[in-house]
Amino acid sequence: MLRIKSRTIWQVLLSFSLVLFLTLYPSILGLTQDSTAVQSNPEMIEHQEQIASDNKIDGFPVVLDGKTILIVRRGVGAFSAEERANAIQKRLENIAQDDSLSIDNLKIISDSQDDVTYLTLNKQVILTITPQDARTYRTSRDELAKEALQKLKTGLTQYRKERRPTQLIEDLIYTVLATLVLLITLFLIVRLSGKIFPWVRNWIESRVPSLRVQSFEIISSATISFLCLRVFQFIRLFVVLTILYIYVSFVLSLFPWTRTFSLNVLNQFFGIIEFILDNIVEYLPNIFTITIIIAINYYILRAIKPFFTAIQRGNLVIPGFYADWAAPTYKIILVLIVALGAVVAFPYLPGFDSPAFRGISVFLGILFSLGSTSAVANVVGGVILIYTRAFQIGDRIQIGDVVGDVIEKTLLVTRIITVTNKVITIPNSSLLSSNVINFSVASRDFKRHLILQTTITLGYDLPWRKVHETLIQAALDTNNIMTDPAPFVLQTSLDDFYVSYQLNAYTDQTNLIVKIYSELHQNIQDKCNEVGIEIMSPHYSALRDGNQTTIPENYLPAEYKAPGFRISPLNNPNE
Repeated sequence: MLRIKSRTIWQVLLSFSLVLFLTLYPSILGLTQDSTAVQSNPEMIEHQEQIASDNKIDGFPVVLDGKTILIVRRGVGAFSAEERANAIQKRLENIAQDDSLSIDNLKIISDSQDDVTYLTLNKQVILTITPQDARTYRTSRDELAKEALQKLKTGLTQYRKERRPTQLIEDLIYTVLATLVLLITLFLIVRLSGKIFPWVRNWIESRVPSLRVQSFEIISSATISFLCLRVFQFIRLFVVLTILYIYVSFVLSLFPWTRTFSLNVLNQFFGIIEFILDNIVEYLPNIFTITIIIAINYYILRAIKPFFTAIQRGNLVIPGFYADWAAPTYKIILVLIVALGAVVAFPYLPGFDSPAFRGISVFLGILFSLGSTSAVANVVGGVILIYTRAFQIGDRIQIGDVVGDVIEKTLLVTRIITVTNKVITIPNSSLLSSNVINFSVASRDFKRHLILQTTITLGYDLPWRKVHETLIQAALDTNNIMTDPAPFVLQTSLDDFYVSYQLNAYTDQTNLIVKIYSELHQNIQDKCNEVGIEIMSPHYSALRDGNQTTIPENYLPAEYKAPGFRISPLNNPNE
């Protein structure tokens, strides 16, 4: 049982419809619009005038059923050669369509008095042969008349034969046979290619190695085999379209009413093939030039890439040129070289000087100008941020109220992931107008560790040395706080109600700042409670006489009791 995939059937039918449309449309359009096109197109008028001037020498054809029967090169009396050819053609068409007129009655009649020879049918003159015609063809009038008579009989006989019912039935049989051959051929092509193509793809994938540059894979074997499969499918489509084209041309050539279309189809087909081949041959020097440009760009990039790779890996050190500049600098140079190569190669592209290409270029230029203002600003900002080394991937930074780690840095945007795993995208143009606080750069580039600062305020009744000792101990008990350099405390201000104590502690784990701060504050609370320091800041107001202390109960002595109220007489304040 024959089975073809429905998708393949639809592809074949679509191809057939496309070929049929492309075949018939130009001919039908040409038949219905010839006069209008000639009247409205000055170039066509000029072209036909040129043909008419040429035909003054070559002659005007007498056409019957799409075939040239005679060539008229001279006029007769007041008739020009063109008018004479049209008149003869009209008479022949009337005779051919009238089956009551026998072709055997065509005769040659010579008039010695007028020195003219006539071709007649039932005493109706079809054409006249003059001595001037004989001299034009370099023969005698009798010989020229016999030759014309034979051509007329052949043309009229062929015209009537092709319109006989038996001949039309024969043409229909040929059409049915051609259609069967077409369907069988298309079925075999689709069926065999459906089995052969997968096998060929697997064979190419198993035999053809991947395209590699050192350890980097440029094109895998699977990709190569896939591209080869696409090429084979394109060749199959081309073969199918060619077969359909030939089929349509053959069927149209069988019937006299469509034979003109068939000739147009063949002329168009071979004209297209000739046009394509001529343009390919003509374009070969441009292809060679473009290939040289591509090769030069490729080898320039290939030559400079190891240089920047060595800088990025630290194998090559250039004073003032940092390793993190290597990759973006190479990308910028790559874009510049490719852009320069494209500018040089554009004049060699097909259709570069055409109005359509120029229109598209202007349109794209306008779109780029209108829509790239912010994009260009972001690209400029990205380049500036790269070479100012404001931050790198993995740095903990703060931009306004946003604090997080840099996870991506491109020419357009910078992405930051916060401590709550929120990814924030910031345009590079916005970064240029904002203050960027980098918590990691000092430790990485200058070997100076980040100092975490926190401030508490305590009353004047507490000894400051005790406060310093307590805060430093709280810092030392915190994870990821460095002991060397040691933490220290600064008294930043002496206010009306309290003293401000600022704890400073070093850390080399900048990505854990939030966690370190949290643990440090917990330890400050614990240590202050252990030594009996009440944190009553920034303002604390209370009647303490007889009140419970604010220190948590688990830090108070077991024998602690809240003191009672002390009452003294007004006239004896010392009692």
